[in-house]
This record gives sequence, C-alpha cells and structure tokens, in this order.
Amino acid sequence: MELTADAAAPMNANEEGNAMTASEALPEVLDRVDRDLQASLERLFALLRIQSVSTDAAYAPQCQKAAEHVAADLQSLGFETSVRPTAGHPVVIGKSGNAKGNGRAGSAPRVLFYGHYDVQPVDPLDLWQTPPFEPRIKTLDDGRKIIVARGACDDKGQAMTFVEACRAFKGVTGTLPLDITMMIEGEEECGSKHLFGFVRDNAAELKRDLALVCDTGMWDGETPSITTSLRGLVYEEVRLTCADRDLHSGLFGGAARNPIHVLADILSALHRPDGSVAIPGFYDGVHELPDDIKADLAGLGLTPEKFLGQVGLKIPAGEKGRMLIEQISTRPTAEVNGIIGGYTGEGAKTVIPGKAMAKVSFRLVGAQDPEKIRTAFRDFVGARVPADCHVEFGNFTSAPAFEVAFDNPALAKARAALGEEWGRKAVTVGAGGSIPIVGDFKTVLGMDTLMVGFALDDDRVHSPNEKYDLKCFHKGIRSWARILAALAG
Repeated sequence: MELTADAAAPMNANEEGNAMTASEALPEVLDRVDRDLQASLERLFALLRIQSVSTDAAYAPQCQKAAEHVAADLQSLGFETSVRPTAGHPVVIGKSGNAKGNGRAGSAPRVLFYGHYDVQPVDPLDLWQTPPFEPRIKTLDDGRKIIVARGACDDKGQAMTFVEACRAFKGVTGTLPLDITMMIEGEEECGSKHLFGFVRDNAAELKRDLALVCDTGMWDGETPSITTSLRGLVYEEVRLTCADRDLHSGLFGGAARNPIHVLADILSALHRPDGSVAIPGFYDGVHELPDDIKADLAGLGLTPEKFLGQVGLKIPAGEKGRMLIEQISTRPTAEVNGIIGGYTGEGAKTVIPGKAMAKVSFRLVGAQDPEKIRTAFRDFVGARVPADCHVEFGNFTSAPAFEVAFDNPALAKARAALGEEWGRKAVTVGAGGSIPIVGDFKTVLGMDTLMVGFALDDDRVHSPNEKYDLKCFHKGIRSWARILAALAG
C-alpha cells in the first residue's frame, strides 16, 4: 500500500528573507504545540480507539487498520508512506525526504524514528474502570490529569509525541527540521518476531545516522532522562544426569550421586562472597562509568528502602562497593531463574533423583560477547560435573548489550534540549532490561540510538487502567520539538 506525499507548504522566512532555521522557528513551534494540544489529543484518541492487540489473531484486522491509520496520518504531514506486509502484522514506513533550509547543511543527522502501534491484551477486563478502548481524560485526587486507555502510554501516546512535534514544525515552517524516516511496527508486544528480518532485508533503505526511540520513561515526574545503555542477555538451560533413574534413598543414599546437590553446588559457585560473578573472563569488555556520570547517578538518590522496599526487601544482594542503581542497570549479572529435580508433588517420596535442571540467565553490559559468555559458563559448569555424571545445555536466546558513547554529540544536544524544557538537568541512565531491535540498529544498521521517553512508574503499562500523564504527553511533544531543533543545528 503506497501513499503519495502532499506538496510541502512554503517555509517562513526570517528578517533577512532567508528560510528560518529550526532554532529560529522553535519559539513559534512550541507556541503551535501549546495551541494545538486539544487537536493533538483528538488525533491520539482516534488511534487509541483502534483495538490493535498483536498477540491475538482475532485482532489482526484491527492491527491492519491501525497500520493504515498511522500511514494516513504520516502522509498528511508530507511523508511518503507505505504499509509493508510481513509474515505477521505490517510495518509502516514513512519518509520525509531531504529537509531543506532549516538546518545547517551537512551537519544535521538523518534520523530513523521507531515506535509501535500494537498494544497488550486488556485482560482482566473486569478490572478496568472504563472500557479500555474508549480513551478519556481523568483528574486524579492530586490534581494531575491523565489519559486512560490501553496503549495510552505503551506506545501510542509516546510515539505520537514525536509525530505531533513533526506536525508543529510542518505547521510553522512548511517542512521538517531533519531528514526523518519513520518505522512504526505492529508486533512489539509479541516479541517483534518479524521485525528483525524486515530490518535486515531493508537495511540499505533504513540505515540513517541516528535512531530515535520513544518507548522509555522519565526518572521521575519532574526529571527527564535518556536511556544510554541496555543490558544484553544470554539465557541457558542446564540439564544434569547422574543415575540412569530415580533411586530409593534408603538403598542408595550415601553412595549415589545426587544431581540436585551437584547442581546446587555449581550454581552457588557462580558468585564470590563479594557478589561478583566467578566465571573466568566474565568481566572482559566491562568498563567503568565516567566519574561525572557516576556523580549524576549518585545524585538521583535511589535507596534500598525506595527500590527494594516496594517488594518487601531491604538489603542489596549485588556486587559490594557498587551503588544500587549501578547494580540494576550498568553492571552485568548472573541469575538462576528456575531449578527443578526429584519429587515435588504433595506428600513425601524418598528418592534420589536421576536428573536435575536449572535455567540461568546473564545480563550483559559494555562489550561483553554473548557467545564468549555462553562458552565460559558451559566450561565453568563442565569443570564441576563429576566424572560419572553427564551435562547437557539448551540455548534459548542471546543479544549483545547496547550503549551510546557519552561523548556522542547528539546525546549532549538532546540532554540540553530536555533540560531547557523541564527546567532541570536530564539524567542519563542505563536500563536493566533488553530491547533487541535497538541492538540490531547498532549491529545491522550501524546506528546509535537515543532512547527518550516520558512514561512514569505509575502508568500501569501492560495492566488494567493504563494511563499517560497529560503533562507528559504535552511536554513530550515540546521536548521532541526542542530535540529536533537542537539536532538540526
């Protein structure tokens, strides 16, 4: 499905009669954002009403409808748009073409913006206070106004902050401040399983200088943040066999090897007493944060009481001598995700199991190599397996870590722009989880990614009564307008 771009309106001129730069136009653009807020909400609500649940095949027509809706909206802004089929839900591509006259020639990056139009299922429906696909504005007891609907935050509301910033620039200058390509997918909530192949197959078309993502959050309600790193992942299954069957513990106990004991010893050896990971070579590729970044993180005041207290804990269990925020975002980890063996049913059964199994995951940072970590872990386990026992491994997934260099000029510009909008310094933080497609942007397309989002911890993402603060939506649009102007130069 192809849509042809409308002709761009004439660009406004400055006092010298030259086309306005993005920076010169910015005050008027921000005013346009403020005046157009109600219309921006109406456009967002139209998208929120589409029931684009990607995980349920029954909603495939709605996902198609959402893709076509997004494409038509981008086309109205002058993007040449197409709805690209995949083996699953379609990907929307929008191309602005070359921006003219509103940036410094040769200095402005070409950018790829990524978002997704699909949403999570709404179950359990009876916990929603209002229908999930009937968006509304609600005023909370503290006076905050919020947008309530499935997808309000994740990711329709977030993605629309960027689209509306582009709309404001078009309305003021007649063009966009940068050469922008949009890629809005429909399968993020079910693992983006067809997007990776799509990116690889269309790498030449999608490659730009910089990727932008709006699917992350604020540090708090008043402090903007940029996610500068994502941890990578290695996930392994260990299957240990000792005897060829379960044994009577009265007959064989004391003589036969118990695989649960062996596996427990191996797993407990993964960590040293100081909380560090004991696998040889595990920290190869891990580097220290710059002192100024450490100081910024320390200033955020994330305490065990604040973070662990919410889950009934109070004592950090990670590496000694590391700040809590480092432990959960910028340091690598090894975790046992599950272990099973022997009899686990009701009552007693006195057996020595023949087999035991564990699932183990590693979060990676910096330049840690997932395959080297996998090999080192298997060697670590194999060296501790008794001679008359046998071990097998299962490989579930792996992805390298991603990080933006702290001296990246685009990062500095985006931080400054966010600081101007929110009135306080934007913090750079690492995310403890993984977003595999961002890794592909780096490895396949050779692009760094700036991850800027305006979600809050209480937005109930993936839960009933999902919401997005109206302030975050409004200032999110203004923030992107400032970032686009800063990047344009």
